[in-house]
Amino acid sequence: MPAKDLGTKFLCFKCTTKFYDMKRPDPVCPKCGADQRESPANRPPTEGRRGRLAAVPKVVEPVVEVAAEEPLAEAEDEDVDAIEEEEEDLGADDDA
Repeated sequence: MPAKDLGTKFLCFKCTTKFYDMKRPDPVCPKCGADQRESPANRPPTEGRRGRLAAVPKVVEPVVEVAAEEPLAEAEDEDVDAIEEEEEDLGADDDA
């Protein structure tokens, strides 16, 4: 025996009750009263969303400007002098 046309079949997104809308303009669940047009599945995705990663804020690293080159050159000269002194100290230990 064929069923009568009862309208569109729904599965309530809140209480999971199966029901037909009986061709009414508003598909409202008879058990909990939820309007099925407000279902999260019916919402379009928001523009620019990337799923789970969209909630993670991006870490912005601060930009560090390099100071004038002269202090760097002085620091390099000091490093070279320190290395030369260490080599001299090591050379004196090898002779002993």
